[in-house]
Amino acid sequence: MAGDLFSDDFRTELTDVSVEIERIHVLANGVARSISSGFRSALTDGKSLQSVIADIGKAFSDMALKAAFKPLEMLAGKALEGLFTGLNPSIIPHAKGGVIAAPTYFPMGGAIGLAGEAGPEAIMPLARGPDGRLGVAGGGGGVNVTFNVTASDARSFAASEAEVSAMLLRAVRRGSRGA
Repeated sequence: MAGDLFSDDFRTELTDVSVEIERIHVLANGVARSISSGFRSALTDGKSLQSVIADIGKAFSDMALKAAFKPLEMLAGKALEGLFTGLNPSIIPHAKGGVIAAPTYFPMGGAIGLAGEAGPEAIMPLARGPDGRLGVAGGGGGVNVTFNVTASDARSFAASEAEVSAMLLRAVRRGSRGA
């Protein structure tokens, strides 16, 4: 019930915030290790305080540079991936789904998979539904059920209400068994 209060976008944002908080935690632990390592080496190796502070400054600048270049690294990776895909016509993206009509090999967790060997096969994007189960993305479209009621007057129409309700209940039960 509480899971229904927030949209999927909000849950994604919360997950992103959790990931960033974890990265900050790792960064803070790294800083603490650098500072304690610097002071430890100052005591054991006889380094000057100025040398220790310089080492700590270098460690901070290294961490800051790594964090600053991370988005650029990701952008360059995406650009090269797009360039490679665009230049190599044998790569056909299926992010939105598609059909494999001929035998096709693909990497599959350390093994080689084969699809389309017995005829056309579908590739369908998956998504988690509100209940958390994995299913075909966008595949939860509505179903129309039509009942035709023939009645000679209002009284006979009202009398058929129980029969129509029972038919509707049976249709819903049949539909939910397939889910």
